[in-house]
Amino acid sequence: MNSNFTIRVEEPRDCKTVENLTRDSFWNVYRPGYTEHYVLHCYRNNPDFIPELSLVMEADGKIIGHVVYSKAELSAKSGEKIPSWTFGPISIHPDYKRQGYGLKLLKFSLEKAKTLGIGFVCMEGNLDFYRHAGFELASRMNIHYHAEPENSEVPYFLAQELIPGYLAAHLKGTEATYAPPKGYFVAEDNPKGFAEYEAGFPHKDKLVLSGQLF
Repeated sequence: MNSNFTIRVEEPRDCKTVENLTRDSFWNVYRPGYTEHYVLHCYRNNPDFIPELSLVMEADGKIIGHVVYSKAELSAKSGEKIPSWTFGPISIHPDYKRQGYGLKLLKFSLEKAKTLGIGFVCMEGNLDFYRHAGFELASRMNIHYHAEPENSEVPYFLAQELIPGYLAAHLKGTEATYAPPKGYFVAEDNPKGFAEYEAGFPHKDKLVLSGQLF
């Protein structure tokens, strides 16, 4: 791993490069093709977007990584809406994957999120990777995933309390449910818009590969 890397806030001039990076990072990984670059493209105009936490990682004179954060919320059983946050997509260029860059970028972003007053983060991902950045199963914090039974321990639904005592102060002994922000489903909600956007990129074959989730 190259020790000469930097992490900074994304600038407007970076947007197309970052979207290409995100497309390359996710293409054919979880499904044939992918849509995360369109999610990112649309999210920059979403009120839940957090510009200070749209971060790029540079190495060897080019952008090799990116992560973005979004506002979200927990729905407590009391009916209260509790501020929460999520992140993603987090992207690393294929040439730099499995070298520790993703974990470095994620840990840096979580520290910055904490300084901005972000107290609690939920996300969907692989615990084997994200536990190295401090995540654990959200169900163990009495946070349920909207699409699964409340009494289930959802292996892909993860969370981390960045500010100690944040959950206790807001949950007050009750439980809550999390659903991803609606902006994450923009490609499904607007397939025509996604198709028009995707047409502006170089052709890539959509392949069905072993290990894909969808």
